[in-house]
Parts: sequence; structure tokens; C-alpha cells
Amino acid sequence: MAVVSTGFFDGVHLGHKKVLESLCSIAAGRGEESIVVTFWPHPRNVLQQNAESLRLLNGLEEKERLIRALGVDRIEVVPFTRDFSLLSADEFIRDWLIDRYGATTLVIGYDHRIGHDQTLSQDKLISKARSAGLETERVGEYDKGGVLVSSTKIRNILMKGGIVSADRMLGYRYSLDGVVVLGNKLGRTIGFPTANMKIYEPLKAVPGDGVYLVWVKVLGRIYRGICNVGCRPTIGHFTERTIETNILDFDEDIYGLDISLEFVEKVRDEIKFSSLSALSSQIGRDKKYAYDTLDNPEKIIFH
Repeated sequence: MAVVSTGFFDGVHLGHKKVLESLCSIAAGRGEESIVVTFWPHPRNVLQQNAESLRLLNGLEEKERLIRALGVDRIEVVPFTRDFSLLSADEFIRDWLIDRYGATTLVIGYDHRIGHDQTLSQDKLISKARSAGLETERVGEYDKGGVLVSSTKIRNILMKGGIVSADRMLGYRYSLDGVVVLGNKLGRTIGFPTANMKIYEPLKAVPGDGVYLVWVKVLGRIYRGICNVGCRPTIGHFTERTIETNILDFDEDIYGLDISLEFVEKVRDEIKFSSLSALSSQIGRDKKYAYDTLDNPEKIIFH
């Protein structure tokens, strides 16, 4: 017997948190298991619906960690295929939620959709669930300061560099996980060596071009950092975006090692400076701002 909620849950943001906290509360009150049924990969990738522009707020492992942290008993990851996409709401409710997972109750968010018939109104979806024998619990939208929280909205804000706003809607600091790879080592020649990062999840959304304050986790420790996202216009005509971080108070060889960045705020846009000397002077000012702003690394929690 289980209380179930379904969805992609990209970002596991404050709106999702509201749904999942309700899921856990109802399940605990009934002595039943709380189950999240989610999907991978994203339906747009499989159905080729503008998939080239899709960027995700979480990789699968990160999403699962965030969901578990909210107290959910069990996560079921359903492979999303073309055949699976053809299931109707009735079939998904009957064959998956009830028969496979033993659902007694379905907890749904304000924009919840199930099955191939995505145009179903929420009232009709609830009616179908109840007709199949499921109780339903509808959770309202999450309003953050007059702004309706959604994964799409967070992605759009993040891609414009709006870290602070995105973090407020997520309920945690946005982060990237990856490996340190070889760069052109130009940063070292101007006094600011950088760690060039390749992220593990290719579809993970990278904040818009600019310079950011970040917390850096490497070698099991946490450091202040200044991260540049972009194409380095001062040093050449590059088209490939890079993620390069000057880790403050750090000077170790970390090529090939894991690195995590937790974004705090955007400092400035990435611009083309008149010379490397001008770039170096600006980075010096960025570094001072990082020291003045970033404090208490012991309080930072990487998700």
C-alpha cells in the first residue's frame, strides 16, 4: 500500500517540495509507503520536441538525492520510451500506479499531467483516478514573492545569470558537478590560475555567460572561488563555452579530479578587455569582492 506522486521533478524546487512534503505526511499518517514515480530521460528528448534547447536543472542522481532528502521512502525511475509515451492516463493509473506500485492515493501538483492525453484538465484527471479506486490529494501552486515557481521559469532565469532569483525558487544553491580538465593555462600567466571544468551531465543547465561568486568543493574541502562562464573574448575568438574557476587560497594539481561549484551570485557580465593587464586588474577586484562577500564555508551544504 502506498501514497504516490508522479512527475519529472526537474530541480526539485519549492513547488515540488510542497507536493512531496504532502506526500510524506499523508503516507506517514496512514502507515503507508511514500513513493515518487519519476522518469528518465526527459520526455522531450525521446519525443524530439525542441530537444536541442532542453537543459536540465538536475542530473538523475542529483534529483534522486534531493527527493530522498525530503523523506520520501522510495523512488521509482521509469525509463521514458516512445512506447511508454503512448499510454493513456487510464492505463498508467491502472497498470503502473495501482497494479505495479500498490497505490491507494495519488498526490498531484497544480500543473500535473499523466499519460498520452496531456490535454486532460486536472478535474478530469482526478475523476479518472477516483474512478480507478484512487484517493486524490491536490496540492496548490507555490508562490514565491508573487512569482509562481516552475522548472521552466527557473531554467530561463538561470540561463540569464539570475542566480539569486533561481536559488530562491529552488530552495537551495544551484550547483554543477564535473571533472577538472586541461585548459590553455593562460590564467596562471596573469597570476590567476583556473580550474577548467567539464560537467558530468551533458544536458545540465549552465548559468548564462558572466563572472560568478562560487563555493568550490575539491579534495574534500570547501574554498571560495570566482567562476567565469563564457568564451573568453579577451584572449581570442572562441565559440566553445568554458567553465573556469579561480579557487582562492588554493594551489594544488587537481587535473582529472572531481570538482563541484555552488553558485552564490553573478558579479558582472563577461566582457572583452582592452588588454590582459586590464583583465588581470578586474580579476583582482573580483577576488577582493569574493573575500569580502563569501563567509563561513562550514555552513555551505553541497547537494
